[in-house]
Parts: sequence; structure tokens; C-alpha cells
Amino acid sequence: MTEVLKADVLASTELFRFDNSYARLPERFFAKLPPTPVAKPRLVRMNAALAGELGIDPGHLASPAGVRVLAGNAIAAGSDPIATAYAGHQFGGFSPQLGDGRAILLGEVIGRDGIRRDIQLKGSGPTPFSRRGDGRAALGPVLREYILSEAFAALGIPTTRSLAAVLTGEAVARETSLPGAVLTRVAQSHIRVGTFQYFAAKGDFEGVKTLADHVIARHYPEARAASNPYRAMLDLVMAKQAALIAQWLLVGFIHGVMNTDNMSIAGETIDYGPCAFMDGFDPGQVYSSIDEGGRYAYGNQPRIAQWNLARLAETLLPLLDDDQDAALGQAQAAIDGFGGMFDKAYTAGFRRKLGLRMDEAGDLALGQGLLTVMAANKADFTLTFRGLCEAAAGPDHESALRGQFADRAAIDAWLASWRQRLAREGSDISVLQAMMRAANPAFIPRNHRVEAALAAALDGDFVPFETLLAVLAKPFQDQPEFADFMSPPRPDEVVRATFCGT
Repeated sequence: MTEVLKADVLASTELFRFDNSYARLPERFFAKLPPTPVAKPRLVRMNAALAGELGIDPGHLASPAGVRVLAGNAIAAGSDPIATAYAGHQFGGFSPQLGDGRAILLGEVIGRDGIRRDIQLKGSGPTPFSRRGDGRAALGPVLREYILSEAFAALGIPTTRSLAAVLTGEAVARETSLPGAVLTRVAQSHIRVGTFQYFAAKGDFEGVKTLADHVIARHYPEARAASNPYRAMLDLVMAKQAALIAQWLLVGFIHGVMNTDNMSIAGETIDYGPCAFMDGFDPGQVYSSIDEGGRYAYGNQPRIAQWNLARLAETLLPLLDDDQDAALGQAQAAIDGFGGMFDKAYTAGFRRKLGLRMDEAGDLALGQGLLTVMAANKADFTLTFRGLCEAAAGPDHESALRGQFADRAAIDAWLASWRQRLAREGSDISVLQAMMRAANPAFIPRNHRVEAALAAALDGDFVPFETLLAVLAKPFQDQPEFADFMSPPRPDEVVRATFCGT
């Protein structure tokens, strides 16, 4: 094996141009170890467009030498593989040590856009943080994350990305024996709220400071100029998360496991486990099979985000001020600011969905009125808002929208109020419709379509997976040849629960 790894290092010299800042932090931040090799790696999917954005040669990445690196069978030149340490609140209960139990951070690259990103293998074998797990991933969850993360990227929502998926030629034991796979994940970083909690729980305040300084340098350099850089960093993280959660709600997305170890300091959506997009609108909707109490239901997500960020603020108290009371005041002020940040981002996004460019005081109430009628009628979230784009052209174009509602009188009353508001815009309807179509996707990763693609892939047929990826790459275009992908599930296709890949 040593000779193979040495040969692959030579062959892969220019595969990634690594510059590994996190691996230069103190050794207690991670465990250094290589991925565990697999039996027969085979490339399932490589994201050529993303590779190009990262300055990586797609052909080299898809070569036998590149696939060995993507599978964990070889170490690319410049890589410094580590498993990072973190803690986290999981469903409200604190675990002081979690960490990368099945992931290895190969290193960091600086893309053509000048942004530094992590290259991580997920499903790459056991680490010191595995907690008796096998460190592996099954094909289904790997492809699920590939589909969802790339769909989010196409929707313009901050997210980790999927660079490649590789079959391992080995089985993993879950409820049944499943084909194993490795996902190559790309993120602005894998630093989480739980990373700060890991050091704070140990009383390692020097570690908290080192981590905060690293986060400021990497993600929030503008905080350096502030009178209190750590408070500025906290406010910036709050703002990014507020905007992110608003975007989730505006497309009907439910993360499913909003634990503090699944909240990125960089403000990206991360860890696509039992997540889902809603069909019929229900603010209390839960899909995750492990969220038995509905903690992470659709409508709870802003409140949970604020709760998670309060846990981040707690870890920063010694950095916010030497005086304990003053530090608490700083933290509380930051936490209290989250609601206003979220409301601003959510209201602005809702205005775009409704075709409103001017700000009026009643706009959010107008949008919430529509949601109330939608909830009472279980109207399809995506089709309702896409239908609204057509309805903007006039009452003769309302049939698709009105068809979502059994209570026609209720939706007609709302439409009358909306048209009165729309008339005050004074803009060409075609301009407003274009804005609305850019805010209301026609295509989302509907749960039944995702499950069908994964089921086919488990049988060796990757055509549905590839077709779904192609459709979701253009979510705001009509794509009449794929009109069936817009449709909600038939009763026998409804997905009522989604599951964690571990």
C-alpha cells in the first residue's frame, strides 16, 4: 500500500493546490490521520463545473489517480488530512465531544474567485471521533446530499457543494447491507457553532480565542477594524444565519437536524441528512424520523437558529469583555438583534416573491395572509408561488393558482388585496413577473423524485439521478419537457419521513 500511495502522490501533484490554514492551528483542534482505503473505487459522479471554479482540472480529477484520491486510497500532494474536533447540542442535549466521525478534511484550496474552501471526504473511514461508528457512508445518503446541495447552489442559497461521489466496492451495514460510497464535499469551512463549544466546554479559552481569530481572518476580515472584533464577528455570523434561514423558509425547506454542530460559522447550509422540501404547506411540518417532538419543524427554524447562536455567544463571553456583566450585555444585545435581521431578510424575500419592489408597512402581513390560506387548504408551496407569477398578468391567468385551493372564496379575497397592492407598484407587469419568476422556483427536489432516483441508483441505474440533477440545475426556468417534475406526489408517492444517513 505504501508504494501505491507514493505513486499516487506523484501522479496527483497538480490535482489540488492546497493551502491548509486549519491544519496549522494547534494540534488539539484535530486528529491527524489519512482516510481508510476502500476495495474497488468507482467514480459515480464528478462535478466538472465546480472543479473548474476551484481551479481543478476535471479530466485529471476523473482519472484513475484522481479517483483514488477521491476514494481515500491515495493522498494528493500538499494534502494534510485531519479529522476536526467539535461538540454540539443535539436536540437540546449537549455532547461535549462529537467531531468528524466519518469525514477527513484533505485540505483547502483557493478558487478562481479568490475564496478559500475546504475539500473534505465524507464516508472515508473511522476516526478518533467515530464513537463506535464504522466511519462509512451508504450510497443513498451520499447521492441525496449531492442532489440537495447542488439544488441549493442552483437556487442561489449559500451551501456546501458536492464535487464527486465514488462507490467503494464495499458494503456498509445499516438496517440492511447497502453499497458504500464517499462524497467529496466543498465548503467555505467546516467550522461550526459546535467547534466553539468544544473548546469552551473544556475551559480552553485560549482555544476559543485562537479559533475566533482564525474565523475572523478567514471569513470576516472586516471585523478586525471594529472596536470589539469578537462582537463584530458574532454580529456578522448572526446576520449570515438570519439571511440563510429566511431563504430556507422562502422555498419551503426543512433542514431536519438543526443541531449546533450542524450550524456553519460561514453561513452555509451544511449536513443534508433528513432534510426535505414541503409539498402541501404546513408550518408545523416535520419529515425527520428522529425529530419526534417537532423541535426542528419548518416554522420553528428561525427560533432554533437564534437559540443555537445564543450558544455561540456564550462561548465568546470571555472575549466580549473582561467584565462579566458587560460581556453578558454584549452577548444579549447580539442575540436580541437576530430577530430584526431575520425579519428584514424574510420580508425582503417575500416582497420579491409577491412582485413588490416598493416597501409598504403591510407587505409582510399580506404575505402571511397568503400563508394562512395556503395552510388551511394544504396548498402546494412551490406551485402556489409559481402560479402567482402567472396570476400577476391578470385575473384570466389565475386558474393554476386557484386550483391549489378548495376554498376559492378565501384565495379570491386574498388575490383582491394583492392586486390592489400590486397596482400601487406602478411598474410594467412583465418586469414584476420576471422578478417573481426569479424568486419562485418551478422545480425543487421533491421528496418522491429524490427517493425514486436513489432507489434506482441502488439498483445500478443512475439515469434518474442524472436527469434529476439536470432539471434542478435550472430551477427558475419552465422546462416544459420536464413538466412532470413540477408535480406534487400522488397519494402512493408521498414521502412522510426522511432518515439520517448515519
